[in-house]
Amino acid sequence: MRTDHRANLQLILTLQSPPPGVDFAVQRGRDELVRPFLATADSVSFAITLTLGPALADDSPNFRGPFAQGTPADRFVYVNSGLSAGQTGTPWQRRAKIKLADIPIALVERAAGDPNAAIEACIEGTMKDGGPVCASVRAPQISWQVVMRSD
Repeated sequence: MRTDHRANLQLILTLQSPPPGVDFAVQRGRDELVRPFLATADSVSFAITLTLGPALADDSPNFRGPFAQGTPADRFVYVNSGLSAGQTGTPWQRRAKIKLADIPIALVERAAGDPNAAIEACIEGTMKDGGPVCASVRAPQISWQVVMRSD
């Protein structure tokens, strides 16, 4: 990987078509919950920052920071919903695991260290049972793209 290993990487997690009436939060560390920066009936979006550490033995990115959960070889971000997001009076208690290794390396190289660039994950927010997204989220339920800030 050719990216500066001390670079910040901006990540936007956008849940599309989330179930109505369900709260979402991204988990920071063991138990801190971060609320969305944007929530509408159609989508819920979070903006977080990761740091890239020295590349792993297989030359893949080493995602670090308080939002990066798991071991260096298996990093992920938790998107919590319902009771897990601090909501009361709901039947839902779920966590979605967003695997950072699934981000295409070309997108990481393009966005890392650029304060005007972010990698956006577009995630289907509702499962087939009508509840909030949960478990390990993989394609086609998630897609990745670089987005640029427009001034």
